[in-house]
Amino acid sequence: RLKMAINFTLDELLGSVTAYNASDLHLVANADPMLRLDGKLVPLNLPKLTNEDIISLCYSVLTDEQKKTLEEELELDFSFENPGVGRFRGNYYYERGSLAAAFRIIPPRPLSLDELNAPAIFKDLVKKDKGLVLVTGPTGSGKSTTLAAMLNEINENFHKHIITIEDPIEFIHPHKKSIFSQREVGRDTKSFLRALKSALREDPDVILVGELRD
Repeated sequence: RLKMAINFTLDELLGSVTAYNASDLHLVANADPMLRLDGKLVPLNLPKLTNEDIISLCYSVLTDEQKKTLEEELELDFSFENPGVGRFRGNYYYERGSLAAAFRIIPPRPLSLDELNAPAIFKDLVKKDKGLVLVTGPTGSGKSTTLAAMLNEINENFHKHIITIEDPIEFIHPHKKSIFSQREVGRDTKSFLRALKSALREDPDVILVGELRD
C-alpha cells in the first residue's frame, strides 16, 4: 500500500499519479482510491470514498455544461489541464447508482517516433500523400501515444494542414511546420461523422479520427 498524508482534494489525488509515476487514478464508492502502477492497481493509504466524496471531488473540475451532460447521459469523457500537475483524460460513469471516475495522465508533449523506438515503417507511412492508416490495440497499449508521435513527425518535417477529431482532445499539438485544427466532439462539433464530412471542405492534408466506435 502507498502511504500519503493528503486531504481529499482532486488536485492532491491527481498529484499522487505524477508523484508515483502512475498511469491512472480510479475512484469508486466504498473503495480506496487506487493508482495503476506498472500495470497493477495499488490502493492509496486513504479512507474509503463515499458517493458524496466522489461527487464533490469529481464535480470540482467540470463546467456547468459538462455537469449537465453527465447527469443526462450518465457518462462523460473529457480532458483537462491541472496546473503544476499535468494534463488528464477523465471518464465519469455510474455503477450501482454511484458516481465513479477514471483519470489517465497525458504526457506533457507528444513523444517523437525516435523516443518511442518505433519501427522505420512509421516514418515511411507519414510521408504518404494518400491512404488510410489504422492504429489498433487494447486499452493502454499506446494507440494515442503512437498517433500523436506520427502527427508530431509530420509537424516537424512537412507543411501540412492537420485536422484532428477527438473525444476528448488528448495531446495538444503546437503549430510548427504544420498547422493543426483540433476539434473536440461535443464542444467543437456534434459528432465524429459530422466533423469528418465537414473536414473534407476544410482543405486537409491529414485527418486524425481519434476513435472508431461504431
